[in-house]
Amino acid sequence: MRLVDHGMGVDPADMSRYMEMFNRHNEITRTVEEIPGGVRTTTQSNSPDLAAQLQAHVSSMYAHLDQSAEVMCMSSSLPTLFRHANGYRRQLTFTPNGVVAEETADDPALTQAIRAHALEVTGFIRDGMPPMMRGMMGPGMMGPGMMGPH
Repeated sequence: MRLVDHGMGVDPADMSRYMEMFNRHNEITRTVEEIPGGVRTTTQSNSPDLAAQLQAHVSSMYAHLDQSAEVMCMSSSLPTLFRHANGYRRQLTFTPNGVVAEETADDPALTQAIRAHALEVTGFIRDGMPPMMRGMMGPGMMGPGMMGPH
């Protein structure tokens, strides 16, 4: 396992990409389709630079999974997916405006984690950074004055 900056498992380029996507979340569209054993997600942007960042982000995350280089944050379901990266299938297809990702497993618990992660990412895209911050801080750690109602 490689060690990287910030103790989060991401390098500065990854972190910059995350922040750009959070800042521009309203320029991203996403659909999630449940398929047998998992999901098919389509994540896109009409902004060519943001579409390229989406492609780079998902490619980077899949590389982290393939290398067992866990990313420490962003999602409460992601640790399960890293621990069982060899137990499910991932297929990434680039589109002109983004990515289509299919993730499936034979294990029902992994299927549940895959679907939970897809819903978390959809929340990040819909709401921007607040859901990610709640996920990092845990329930009850931030009052409604800081992040609005839960």
